[in-house]
Amino acid sequence: MDTASSDSSSRSAPISPTGVCNRYRDGAADGEKTADPLELTRTTSIAETLSLPREILFISVVCSAQFLTQAGVGNTQAIVHVIGDHYSLSTGELPWLIAGYSLTVGTFILISGRFGDVFGYKRMLLIGFSWMAVWSLVLGLSVYSNHVLFTFARVLQGIGPAIMLPNGLAILGATYAPGKRKAMVFSIFGACAPVGGVIGSAFAGLFDLGWWPWTYWAFAIYLVLITVLGVFAVPDPPKKPEFSDKPMKEKIRDLDLLGAVTGVTALILFNFAWNQAPLVGWQKAYVYVILIVSILLIPAFFYIELRVSPFPLIPFDALTSDVAFVLACVACGWSCFGIWYYYTWQFAEVLRGASPLLSTAMFSPVAPSGCIAAVVTGLVIGRIGPPPVMMIALTCFTIGTVLIMTAPVDQNYWAQFFVSLIITPWGMDMSFPAATLILSDAVKKEHQGIGASLVNTVVNYSIALGLGFAGTVEVYTTHGSETREDILKGYRAAWYMAVGLSGMGMIISAIYCMKIWVRDRMRSSKGGDEEVEA
Repeated sequence: MDTASSDSSSRSAPISPTGVCNRYRDGAADGEKTADPLELTRTTSIAETLSLPREILFISVVCSAQFLTQAGVGNTQAIVHVIGDHYSLSTGELPWLIAGYSLTVGTFILISGRFGDVFGYKRMLLIGFSWMAVWSLVLGLSVYSNHVLFTFARVLQGIGPAIMLPNGLAILGATYAPGKRKAMVFSIFGACAPVGGVIGSAFAGLFDLGWWPWTYWAFAIYLVLITVLGVFAVPDPPKKPEFSDKPMKEKIRDLDLLGAVTGVTALILFNFAWNQAPLVGWQKAYVYVILIVSILLIPAFFYIELRVSPFPLIPFDALTSDVAFVLACVACGWSCFGIWYYYTWQFAEVLRGASPLLSTAMFSPVAPSGCIAAVVTGLVIGRIGPPPVMMIALTCFTIGTVLIMTAPVDQNYWAQFFVSLIITPWGMDMSFPAATLILSDAVKKEHQGIGASLVNTVVNYSIALGLGFAGTVEVYTTHGSETREDILKGYRAAWYMAVGLSGMGMIISAIYCMKIWVRDRMRSSKGGDEEVEA
């Protein structure tokens, strides 16, 4: 082969999302496939070209997407009663300040991942940081207005993390080649969740000692600094060739805006109905109407994706039985977590009378426990495999919730309350990397970004939906009574709901582990038979 043809061949060779060239050419003598030397120079992952300080800075910025997402939950959860008192909100309206944020995070992730495919992951990551900064600033300024502006800004603030999370994960997936280092980076990304939640609530508690709007103004300032740092620290992975070389008109067509609008509207209306019902009651006609409309939009979304869209948001050939099992486990576990998180904070602040800062101190074990869980997960997931890790995660969600559900109000903190805070983060930081890696193995190479987006969508949407379910259970348990005994009864009813969800997830994960075990045994048996025949 002459030099010109070799150069042409290497330029046309496809590159996988991890930067690994998959193209080989035939050997001249024995017909075996040998790697083209020119192509071997292109098999180095982007991460291997970075110096250690640059890599640390890069990981820090990208993992800030997960850190800031959960900090956005924690900084409002800690002072939710302070905000409610300022705007004279009822107790039933407070969960919306958490659920509304998680709702937009979960519903806009898939379309945000597609925007990253078309316009570049780094660009969308920086846009996500900037968007969240703007609406964090508005959240603080709403102190001069009313609760309508605060709620509106809170909901729109969630679009920022929806943009950040899938594109941050896509950057990590495109930068690191498969292996232990990539698994550890994904585990670090997951560990930022509990750390972000604790630090966000800590700063909210501190600013509450002065003036609570500074919680959001300081958050906005930090987001601006991260955005500027990201411009220089984050490498820009190559865009997907099927999107990068097209004119703008075709790129807009490939965004599947019709499918996005239909799917997002269905998800928002369905979640809104479940979170609004505990506030106004299921007897309100518009709650039923919204729920019915959302259900009717679901088949319309599937029709658009299957028959109309040339580039559907969800390629349905990627939705294997493995994907269905994993997403079901994630939905059960993280809906349980959303209920556990919100009502454990209420347990501390309402029933135990703790201040936002003291409650944050009580929740602080979540951060080190989550970090340890992430490191352990990164070390063992390659040895025992992701399915058993997922089953262990669901078990941790269940045990942690049972402990706080049965804890007496006046019990010593170091008994069940503390132990619940130690165990539950293991569910978070084991389930997220396990689900991400399972989907990475289950879907085709060209659908890797879809896998990461699906996990994040289900995680955040399930948090909001779980709060809606729990709110309905709480309202119909207490019947509006605000005595101390009835409040505790309502909280425990919500936790019972959470245990039921995580318990169902345990059963699904056990079935999935058995399915994988049987499939592996059949494959090994078949391989042994073929070897004997040979």
